[in-house]
Amino acid sequence: MPTNIITTDDLRDFKMELLDDIKNLLAKQATGKLKKYLKSSEVMDLLQVSPGTLQNLRINGTLPYTKVGGIIYYDSEEIQNVMDSNRVQHGLNS
Repeated sequence: MPTNIITTDDLRDFKMELLDDIKNLLAKQATGKLKKYLKSSEVMDLLQVSPGTLQNLRINGTLPYTKVGGIIYYDSEEIQNVMDSNRVQHGLNS
């Protein structure tokens, strides 16, 4: 099995690509170009969860959804609301 050596230049390039992707996503969100309804696969990518975890979020009522013709859709605003309402902030004891 051949070995690939990753250089600092490779890491720097990866970092720049990742930052560009994040900036593009934030720009789309700011202009409201994100999709209103997301399919399960898109939500799994967005939240970085497995299909089983997504199913559990549906079953226990954490994540609201709509089922149309066998396809499950999630409202992107409701996902953001769930994320905001479950935010945990730890205060600094100073």
